[in-house]
Amino acid sequence: MKFGGTSVQDAEAFARVAAIVLGERENSPVVVTSAMAKVTDALLTAFDTAKKGEFENAFKSLEPHFERHWQVSKDLTNKTQQKSFQTELGFAKKELSDLLMRVSRRSLPLQMLKDAIVSYGEQLSSHLLAEVCKAKGLKARQMDSRRLIVTDEEYGAAVPIWDETENLIRLELQPLIDAGEIPILGGFIAASRGGETTTLGRGGSDYSAALVGAALRAREIQIWTDVTGVLTCDPRIVPEARTLNTLSYEEAAELAYFGAKVLHPKTIQPAVDFSIPVRVCNSHEPEKIGTMILPYSETTPRKVKSIAHKTGITILRITSARMLGSYGFMSALFQIFERYRTAIDVISTSEVSVSLTLDDTASLEPIVNELKRLGDVEIETENAVVCVVGEGLRATSGLAPKIFSIISDINISLISHGASSVNMTFVVKEAKVAEVIRRLHETFFK
Repeated sequence: MKFGGTSVQDAEAFARVAAIVLGERENSPVVVTSAMAKVTDALLTAFDTAKKGEFENAFKSLEPHFERHWQVSKDLTNKTQQKSFQTELGFAKKELSDLLMRVSRRSLPLQMLKDAIVSYGEQLSSHLLAEVCKAKGLKARQMDSRRLIVTDEEYGAAVPIWDETENLIRLELQPLIDAGEIPILGGFIAASRGGETTTLGRGGSDYSAALVGAALRAREIQIWTDVTGVLTCDPRIVPEARTLNTLSYEEAAELAYFGAKVLHPKTIQPAVDFSIPVRVCNSHEPEKIGTMILPYSETTPRKVKSIAHKTGITILRITSARMLGSYGFMSALFQIFERYRTAIDVISTSEVSVSLTLDDTASLEPIVNELKRLGDVEIETENAVVCVVGEGLRATSGLAPKIFSIISDINISLISHGASSVNMTFVVKEAKVAEVIRRLHETFFK
């Protein structure tokens, strides 16, 4: 059971989580928790402040968040549990003070220090949740994820070393589960073979849950968040969006990549490898079933399952006569993006041009400078990617004409269809994306 930041944002939320865990007590749960909402951002801001040499301001900025943790402890636990948590809080303050001082002095590699600092969000929330669960009468025990998940030394986005991680998780957690205890650990954080703290990058807490679930061959991995499963589209655009009962791993991966509030494909890969179902649940409405993500989707008469979108997209068009009939051009193109560690979302090619979309434009200027050596480059900003997902879309005749006839008066900059059997993707101007989604949802989910 993994609980996200909004599921542990205050005393009321912690009490809710403890009640949910209590309800699953007979199913031998293992709990993974994110940091309290806003704490990770606060730790990153403190790191940036310390980097400027402002050590005292950096540490002082964290005081309200220490107070938030202590308030939850006072509200929900007894004197013994408060004393235990106060000791942990004291350790965390002392260690964070030391780490921020090191940042201001640059006495260790900054990426290494950044991971160590940001890990305290999960360390504190897991200790606190363990005490809150004990107050509910549960045999809970906080476990340090850094003793369970072993990674390489790629700070900020470390890659787990599966065999070692699997062995450690089984060795450390299985005896506790067999003894009727409930292990509670922080997500997102891990350690290198050398024992240095690392973090798992975007969606890291989901990834931690999937790693633990896969290692223990769990019956189900539950991701508890603030939405009831995966929806037919963004409810901020269409309030009538409804929850999907089931999705396949492939459908979920496509939706996540294109901006739906669902699991990042990398994070559920361990579950995919062992065919473990992943359920997306709402901690505010625990009685609702949510969406089950399965190896294969149930076939339904309605081919379109969900419509995802992502704004802030930049289109690059590279035109070059050198492409015509030549080989190696695409390799040279991709190497430029690889050098700047920038992912391409959608790509479309003709005989003499390539159009592609970027979500991350941090390295746009140097990328464009290098692309100009290959050909003429056009940049178009303020676009949005729309992704229509459903099992068997590619094999369903007449679906593409239907989609495009609904939005025939709206200009489409780029189309990608056929690369995936479950996804049709196209690009429109950002200003038009809400209208596009409303029309498509109205047509396919009446």
